[in-house]
Amino acid sequence: MGAALVLAGLARPVAADPAPVPTPTVTVPDFWNPRSRGERVEAPQTGRAVRFLTDDEFPPLHFAGPDGNPTGFVVELARAVCEKLAITCTVQARRFDTLLDSLEAKQGDVVAAAIPLTPALRQKFLATRPYFRWPARFAARADRGLPVPSAKALAGRSVGVIGGSAHAAYLGAFFPKAVPHDFADLAAAEGALKRGDIDYLFADGLNLALYVGGQDAENCCAMIGGDYLENRYFGEGIGLVTRQEDAALARALDDALQRVWDDGKYTELYLRFFPVSPF
Repeated sequence: MGAALVLAGLARPVAADPAPVPTPTVTVPDFWNPRSRGERVEAPQTGRAVRFLTDDEFPPLHFAGPDGNPTGFVVELARAVCEKLAITCTVQARRFDTLLDSLEAKQGDVVAAAIPLTPALRQKFLATRPYFRWPARFAARADRGLPVPSAKALAGRSVGVIGGSAHAAYLGAFFPKAVPHDFADLAAAEGALKRGDIDYLFADGLNLALYVGGQDAENCCAMIGGDYLENRYFGEGIGLVTRQEDAALARALDDALQRVWDDGKYTELYLRFFPVSPF
């Protein structure tokens, strides 16, 4: 399970209320090794803006804001990195499936989007350390008083999973006495959880966070237990991607991400875009 920092905070401003309102606890993930800090790395000077490429259809990571310009956690994190490096940057939205091709064609310098870090990607491109990962999480109805998931606690309990997914494989390997219920898609599994047809749902933490914090759930359900981050099942996460010949830029981006974490800006952005934490 991943290390995380637990803070109290609201991701979005709320109207003033004379009655005291409890502040929800938001878990902020920490992907940085404090022992890895070295001398500050400056960005190479090219005489032009560094061009970031993103997609604008994947909230809350990257999406079109009210003014039509790209925003979201990943985009604002990229802007914070540029501020740390004291460099001028532009952000352009393109179709998600064209981002790496556009980078390779030198139509941009950095991809800041939810493209998984894989061995195949690393053969062609450079990437920073992950700044976001895809935790697997359990969710349950909030009114059932179910135990925190463990191999023993889930014995005989019904657990919804997407059939054939990494989550289904992980459930079978590490919770062998749970009773899996396969669903064709996440919406069907979420509906079953809301109705009480299953005890738990085990799926991608980002999607579960969006569901339990959204209107469709009607406050039926909550995340329960911790996060699961095994690379073999759930991947390495996402980082800022550059061309291989831009190694100096990649090193500078990596160093700036560390400093954005150190000064609290990462946490500020995380609280803004994740009212319910995937972690």
